[in-house]
Amino acid sequence: MKPAVIVFVAAVGLYLPTVRYGFVQDDRAIIAANPAAHSIGAALSAFDDPYWPPESGAGLYRPVTILSYAVDWALAGGRPGWLHLMNALWHGVAAFLITLILTRWLSPLAAMAAGLVFAWHPLHVEGVASLVGRAELLAAVGIFAAVLAARRGWWIAAVACAVLAMLSKEHGIIAGVAILIDNWLQGPERRRYPVGLWIALAAVTLGFVAAWFAIGRAGASDVAAVFIGRGAADRLAVALPAIARAAQLLVWPASLSVDYGPQVIAARTSLSIAALLGAMVVIAVPLLFVCCRRRAPAVAFTAALAVLSYLPTANLLFPSGVVLAERNLYLAVVLTAALVALACEWASSRWGQTPAIAALAIVTLACGARSLVRLPAWRDNRSQLLTQLAEHPESYRAHLSAAAVLAGLRDTAGARREYRVADSLFAGDPHMDAARALYLAGLGDTATAGPLVRRARAAMPNEPIALRAQFLLEWVRGDRSSALAVADSAQRRYPWEHKWYVTYLQ
Repeated sequence: MKPAVIVFVAAVGLYLPTVRYGFVQDDRAIIAANPAAHSIGAALSAFDDPYWPPESGAGLYRPVTILSYAVDWALAGGRPGWLHLMNALWHGVAAFLITLILTRWLSPLAAMAAGLVFAWHPLHVEGVASLVGRAELLAAVGIFAAVLAARRGWWIAAVACAVLAMLSKEHGIIAGVAILIDNWLQGPERRRYPVGLWIALAAVTLGFVAAWFAIGRAGASDVAAVFIGRGAADRLAVALPAIARAAQLLVWPASLSVDYGPQVIAARTSLSIAALLGAMVVIAVPLLFVCCRRRAPAVAFTAALAVLSYLPTANLLFPSGVVLAERNLYLAVVLTAALVALACEWASSRWGQTPAIAALAIVTLACGARSLVRLPAWRDNRSQLLTQLAEHPESYRAHLSAAAVLAGLRDTAGARREYRVADSLFAGDPHMDAARALYLAGLGDTATAGPLVRRARAAMPNEPIALRAQFLLEWVRGDRSSALAVADSAQRRYPWEHKWYVTYLQ
């Protein structure tokens, strides 16, 4: 228990600086502007609502995550510092629990090594410092707690924790499988879990799937721009290099990024060396599970968690809403942690405990230092954007965001320049085409806006922002009948869009 407590304190302590941070990017839509996140009663009333507001079209179903924000909001009056503190505490709980899980297979020193690497790994900065990363933290806590509860024979608690994980984020659905794998890895001395546990886990899993399809399925249609209009082969040409990049980040997180879309990860249309490396990772990690199941069950267990948690956003089986996101690797970090722990045990047996502790200190302090240096990137929107532009000027989304900021500041020349740069880096995002067309049409530049509108409507004919751009283009051109037809169609399809169109139609 003592190593786990040390890990908890270390995890929370690292992220205490974030109590001075605010709402950043998606935090604003999900928390600051979401009435369901502002009171416990509202969160409970919205338990059958999607995670994202309907107007976003992104759907998903994470009611426990929203409820956790509502509890924090009620306690602190909406002060973001308190929500950041709670993120740090939830991360500490996750690190505490994974240390306890690994203690069964590892020495106390090695288990603490794994816990500290997990607690301080730089990939966790996005998941902990961004408030919407709460979904990752709660899902991890639910999965880990479910495994530990099952080990202790607390069957009802195990099922309840599995439900907590599922209702926090979609990959929490693996909780039952995690319990199964953990039990299988105990070997001949494992205790036989009751059939009732498996029936209950199957029932709640099916119930969650049904709820997700009824409430949150809209998010399944929200795919990353680089995958729009691409077949399976073209998708894999991007997805496999992203997997190779994810593996690199797990081992050597030196170059982090807020965005891994084009061209941080190149928008390739054919296989490449990076894709071959990604394919090797896809093969290697499951093999690691098979090869280590007897000799190193801690590595086998964490390899299974890494694969199962990352697969839904890996873009291998179907396109997802992101190419790669650091917070989606939150659970995958346990594999890196277990490998470090195994190395620590090997070093301790070969050279003694003192050199092993010295090596562990170097690794964990390097992780902690990198994380501390990375934290300020998530202080606010301005810090995030400036960091991304400085570190990854090849990111088209960074320049797109810069264009929106400059447009808001009425810097027309600067906004036009950033839009051009974004388009030169990646010209396949219909949302960017529509946003740029909206801006240019508002300036009266219909000649430039016209082709952009046609490109956006061709790629995504009924996307709300593309319809807005079409409407404004016709309105500025003076073709009021065509504009009204677009407005009528958009408002019938998306009733919430009335708020935007009414400013022109009054």
